[in-house]
Amino acid sequence: MREIHTSAIVDAVKKLCIDANLDLEPDMLRAFDRALATERSPAGKQVLQTLKDNAEMAKTKRIPYCQDTGFVVCFVELGQDVHVTGGGLYDAINEGVRQGYKEGYLRASIVRSPFDRVNTGDNTPAVIHVDVVPGAAMKLMIMAKGGGCENRSKYKMLTPAEGTPGVKDWILECVRTAGPDACPPLILGIGIGGTFEQSAILSKKALFRELGSPNPDPALDALEKELLEKANRLGIGPQGYGGDTTAFGIHILAFPCHITSLPVAVTIECHAHRHKEVTL
Repeated sequence: MREIHTSAIVDAVKKLCIDANLDLEPDMLRAFDRALATERSPAGKQVLQTLKDNAEMAKTKRIPYCQDTGFVVCFVELGQDVHVTGGGLYDAINEGVRQGYKEGYLRASIVRSPFDRVNTGDNTPAVIHVDVVPGAAMKLMIMAKGGGCENRSKYKMLTPAEGTPGVKDWILECVRTAGPDACPPLILGIGIGGTFEQSAILSKKALFRELGSPNPDPALDALEKELLEKANRLGIGPQGYGGDTTAFGIHILAFPCHITSLPVAVTIECHAHRHKEVTL
């Protein structure tokens, strides 16, 4: 049994929250470069260059990439041989978020209730998902999820008869209706199968895969490529100004489902795809 003290978790989450908001991952920077090489629209190319310059400025000046510093979503892969000491895991993660957003001068965007809309003042609580896995390590994956693109995310329970064509049509409809409101170029996380809540969780988790990397499932990889090509043919373009780059990537996770069901969840992520991870 390996012990991990909550102080280590607090420090790790604090650093992840600050770094995610200031320093885009290399896969995102490569996505900008790929799009700049292929974008034919002058306006689209200008927007892409501005976004890339913004990312470089955020990193060098240590200021947030976007004013919406996001709702913290944390996926934890907890080794079954790990014993958390010094307090509770969820409390430690939220304390890390609290310290990160305070010390990093990041905007507090969370309200305590959907009804009275009073800001919690420290961007807590985070949304936390824990998977117990073999081993004696703890992997923390943090995403700062912006509100504009989150508001364009959707769920639908298709009938099995609608099949793959129905799945494709509905995903593309999600991109079309999101339009410029979700701040394209987009990354789509898609969860297919499971139950109502499982498909939604899968759609979030799919966003942590390295952008531009192939799906390990050949059938899903082919589906991702087809959907990405069709999404970019919609012509919405960077920030809605038109062009070839409506989406940077489409990532799919699938799960077994009931014989009567075909659940599909689409989490829409904007160009401010801020995520970091660490293993303790």
